[in-house]
Amino acid sequence: MNYNKKILIITGDAGESFEILYASHRLLEAGYQPVIAAPAVKRMNLVMHDFEPGWDTYIERPGYLMESDLSFDDVNPAEYHSLLIPGGRAPEFLRNDQRVINIVKAFNDSNKYIFAICHGVQILVTAGLVDGRKIACYEHVKFEVEVCGGIYVTPDQAVQDGKIITGKTWQSHPEFYRLVFNCLEKSKEAEPETQVVIH
Repeated sequence: MNYNKKILIITGDAGESFEILYASHRLLEAGYQPVIAAPAVKRMNLVMHDFEPGWDTYIERPGYLMESDLSFDDVNPAEYHSLLIPGGRAPEFLRNDQRVINIVKAFNDSNKYIFAICHGVQILVTAGLVDGRKIACYEHVKFEVEVCGGIYVTPDQAVQDGKIITGKTWQSHPEFYRLVFNCLEKSKEAEPETQVVIH
């Protein structure tokens, strides 16, 4: 048995620190191999989004620095079990990168799991993957989801619709990752002989 444990994470500058670090550490803890893809191989400037009294929307502070493992040009979707798209401000510019859209569509076309949380859903919207699907996302992405045919869920913090699992914010991590790891474990049990051979 050679179960593929590589999980691709797509992000970039202004990605949400907590969502990216939590995903990486949680996957490593469970025995998976997170691989971070960005526009280029570089040290990324992550951010922290939080709420302050008196503000009508979130504020952004500098977050941790984190190295990407490879660029979008070097991503071969066939090498990965599934795809994870964290939020932050990165998705608002990454969704305009055709390389990202091509990667996401390739995972979908191959019937692989796609996990997206918070503003990461903006990339699913641009890739045309929310139409007719139940979607959880940050509340200010709701309009984009609904105008493209998606069904914004409430009050659920996370939801699974087929092979796409979405969550609202980093505060939804418990519900979101419960679904994520349920899918990963079911996949491991159902397809023990599935292999991806990398030469």
